[in-house]
Amino acid sequence: MTVIHSIRLGLNIDHVATIRNARGGNNPDPVRAAMLGVESGVDGITAHLREDRRHIRDEDMARLKLEIAKPLNFEMAATEEMKSIALRVKPHAACLVPEKRQERTTEGGLDVVGQHNHLKPYIAQLNEADIRVSLFIEPDRRAIEMAHALGAPVIELHTGTYCEAVAHGDHARSSQELARLNEGAAIAGALGLEVHAGHGLDFATAEKLAEIPEIRELNIGHFIIGEAIFIGLHQAITHMRAAIDRGRSRARPRS
Repeated sequence: MTVIHSIRLGLNIDHVATIRNARGGNNPDPVRAAMLGVESGVDGITAHLREDRRHIRDEDMARLKLEIAKPLNFEMAATEEMKSIALRVKPHAACLVPEKRQERTTEGGLDVVGQHNHLKPYIAQLNEADIRVSLFIEPDRRAIEMAHALGAPVIELHTGTYCEAVAHGDHARSSQELARLNEGAAIAGALGLEVHAGHGLDFATAEKLAEIPEIRELNIGHFIIGEAIFIGLHQAITHMRAAIDRGRSRARPRS
């Protein structure tokens, strides 16, 4: 029987850096946002250092590691450059994601099946350095089983397709995608993988996903930072935490 744990909330601060970089300089400071997030009750901080440094910068990662009092999740492409940075910064976790220069944000899950030969030794090096590896993948059986075979202890299920369907009022598609996420989480849980989820989540979709018993962590950034413009970061985090807790209260163990 599945044990129901509370869900951790990870705050992605990338888009605080996006605003900063729109004019250059140092404000608003993403590390300050991370510290306020920790004070407001988030369980960890996520930051994606992209190849083109469009938002988070190298110095942000170094400061985050030194200054925040919660685990740092380093979102990164599986490149030699990013591996070197991860081994130097030593974050709590590294989430390997696909990355293309032309995309606005991460689109879809990592192709773990097609890239298994590259990923196997890459993941092993991070594991050996005591960096907890997570693979950002689609809720697909082959991808989940490959993540397990590659030795990653954690997967993060891509929720973007589900959230887009909800946003467009496509009830049939959203139901189908929610069922895929539910099934994927069950498969991963049975394999002993820890299950996280993220991408495109808002109050309503995060609350719904919190009903899936295997999910242990939700990583949310863009929506919380956007809401913070109107109600402040503390309130946005508080409201998100309440939505997740409401959903979790409805979660039921699998037999």
